Amino acid sequence: MTAIQTFICRTASSPLFLFGAFFPLAASAQEVSMLAGPLVSGSANTYSWAASYREGLGRYAAWSFSWINEGHIPEHHRDGQTIQAWGRLPLWNDRLELSVGAGPYRYFDTTAAKAGGDYSNTHGWGVAWSMRAAYYFDRRWIAQAQLNHVQAFGGPDTTAVLFGFGYQLESKGEPGPRERALPRTSKVTTNEVTAMVGKTILNSGSSESATAGSLEYRRGVWRYADVTASYIHEGSENQSRRDGVAVQLWATRAFFDDRLTLSAGVGPYVAITQNDDLPQNRTGDGRISALVSVSASYRLGQHWLTRATWNRVVTRYNRDTDLIEAGVGWRF
Repeated sequence: MTAIQTFICRTASSPLFLFGAFFPLAASAQEVSMLAGPLVSGSANTYSWAASYREGLGRYAAWSFSWINEGHIPEHHRDGQTIQAWGRLPLWNDRLELSVGAGPYRYFDTTAAKAGGDYSNTHGWGVAWSMRAAYYFDRRWIAQAQLNHVQAFGGPDTTAVLFGFGYQLESKGEPGPRERALPRTSKVTTNEVTAMVGKTILNSGSSESATAGSLEYRRGVWRYADVTASYIHEGSENQSRRDGVAVQLWATRAFFDDRLTLSAGVGPYVAITQNDDLPQNRTGDGRISALVSVSASYRLGQHWLTRATWNRVVTRYNRDTDLIEAGVGWRF
């Protein structure tokens, strides 16, 4: 696989293609953004991109959730998520905002295998440090420049300079950041059943892929929370074949008169059937994995909806996959 093919496959299997990457953990969203630029790690040069959600905690504070892709460092294909606390300083009638932030970084890394096999899925923790300058040039759109430094425990450190644009989902009616999110008093979701199809992509050096599908039942349990029960079929590729059930808890929110919904979820994924072609250096029996997901839906009327979901299956035996799906659902 060429470097360009690998880049396309990795990017397509990322939350950059879904607004879900920018979702809040508990309240209404304010700003979403996409940034990209060069990254340096030691003597290696590559690219980086980040997809972020940001919410105010007052005039001089904010928090954010970001998914960071650190490109292709030699022998490392690493990405992950970070939650950061920010101190911010509004200037020029709130049109310019300067801020610094830091927070924990949970990463997923595809590396060369140490013993047996041709690759290894490594999971670990680090710290993400950031500096940001943002210019609010109208009520919605934002121009941004950001410096990210990742200090990884058990992996290489990286520094990236990113540029991009942001969009305010809930504008305050004039240029500048909203100080706090607007509250909600009712549930986003009642009951939904959705059928989806897509691709499962193995997090390996070759990114093997296969057709996948799922059936999901979703129910709102609180004004900012849903739960789902899903049956998942990960395709017929020998190295990644799994069928299983998952239960997830989701943070969720609706916008534009509740037509657009955004959510992020996590929960256990239990394999019912899977192929026997498992790696020699696995740990655990491979039956129970974690499922981390982001999702966006658009409601077409009182009952019908469309939904797109990105899932990452996090295993203990070097069979992490990205599962990207879209489909149609029924609300009742």
